[in-house]
Amino acid sequence: MTPPLRLLIADDHPVVRDGLRGMLATQADFEVVGEAAGGAEALTLLANTEVDVVLTDLRMPEPSGAVLIRRIRRLHPTTPVLVLTTYDADADVIPAIEAGAVGYLLKDTPRQDLFTAVRAAAKGESVLSPSVAARVIGRLRTGSPSALSAREREVLELVAGGNSNRAVAAALFISEATVKTHLLHIYAKFGVNDRAAAVSAGYARGVLGG
Repeated sequence: MTPPLRLLIADDHPVVRDGLRGMLATQADFEVVGEAAGGAEALTLLANTEVDVVLTDLRMPEPSGAVLIRRIRRLHPTTPVLVLTTYDADADVIPAIEAGAVGYLLKDTPRQDLFTAVRAAAKGESVLSPSVAARVIGRLRTGSPSALSAREREVLELVAGGNSNRAVAAALFISEATVKTHLLHIYAKFGVNDRAAAVSAGYARGVLGG
């Protein structure tokens, strides 16, 4: 007999966790082996519990969102992550998918679709809510205007390492003015206004290592 899929639920709302646990318990091939109210708790549970699929919300106590997904993928590369959230904006969807989530569902997903998605995620198959799939396809068709060039990525990595504009310029053999220009392009692509926010966005989007 095939053992049940071991599931970890990560959501900062107790009512949501209770509801999910109750729904998942109706399926003989599911077993909820852990619940977390935030990213740190989820990572601790993963380090000490055998888990087949992680079901996680995006906005929880840190680490959360794409940062949490990247850490799970790095520390537990064989454990698929299925996002279950209320947020379907590009700023939420794209970073989560880029970080390595195998699925992205909204919390109004019918329960049978959720069950199907969990089983698919366990096999490493991608599952997206219709509205999310439309956003991803649209992004693929139009290209990603927020994608950094190779040079912009180098500049951001050096800035994240604590280097000044002068140090970045010396390391890349370019002028400080050119560094400032690259930074302005990065700010525009990430929708931020300063270096700290750019670095934070870089980690959230998976451009920088978590």
